Amino acid sequence: MRVTVLIGCGVLTLLLGAHELVPDISGAGTLLDSAAPWLGLLIPVLVVLGLVGRTRATAAVLVPAAVWCAAFGAALLPQASASGDLRVASQNMFAANENPAATAADLAATGADVIGVQELTGPARSAVREALGADYRHHEVLGTVGVWSRYPIEEAEPVDLGMGWTRALRARIRTPSGPIEVYVAHLPSLRPDSVAERNRGLAELRTALVADRSDRVLVLADLNTASTDREMGPLLRTFGEAEPAGFGFTWPAAVPLVRLDHVLHRGITPTGAEVVETRGSDHRAVLADFAFDRA
Repeated sequence: MRVTVLIGCGVLTLLLGAHELVPDISGAGTLLDSAAPWLGLLIPVLVVLGLVGRTRATAAVLVPAAVWCAAFGAALLPQASASGDLRVASQNMFAANENPAATAADLAATGADVIGVQELTGPARSAVREALGADYRHHEVLGTVGVWSRYPIEEAEPVDLGMGWTRALRARIRTPSGPIEVYVAHLPSLRPDSVAERNRGLAELRTALVADRSDRVLVLADLNTASTDREMGPLLRTFGEAEPAGFGFTWPAAVPLVRLDHVLHRGITPTGAEVVETRGSDHRAVLADFAFDRA
């Protein structure tokens, strides 16, 4: 039992500290990246094995426990929040949503100034337009993504993710605090047969974002992966993320296990973020407040 516990602690420590080095065969590596916080559940298992075996090697569990706390423990600390200049929400509407009007109503109830939606299918468009039209007079829908805003949208255009159809857009919104470029995007699902396509979409999105020289940029997106995914590294080196309290898991909505939905930013400062349960969708929404950076 002593050897089992020691080997288990060693392997778990390596997986926690260097999961991105696991070969990405058929997407197994990136799936492991996204599930990395859940590896902590193996720590009490090792403790139980050590106690049952009555071995002093049980103390070795402190090593992976420390690594887990260093990597993910900060997410469990209380977070201060404050009002800002702009509140935004991002929501995957769910293609099979039977009540998109209710989802839209729940989003409007958050008080968001700008709402970005993904997986907006034809039948749901009119329902969402009707539900949001009174408070969000400005909107653009391109392909299966859309943005609704309390403030004027000066221009909007599709963003090519290399998929052959539109699943991302860029809109310039004129807020009372100044203009901001808002991207709404939906990357391919992370399945063994579509990992390469998802990675290409992420690379195309990053290319578009890096090329955007605007002072303020927001990304409201279902990226179909977690922030711990190795493929997210290049993007997160140039963009910050509004981090909800806790782990901010958004999918599946009933029992969230991973954060697929993200609010990224550049040139503005997050003052608070949270995950919001909405009716009808299989994703929870992400809500974030921002203060505009000023010279």
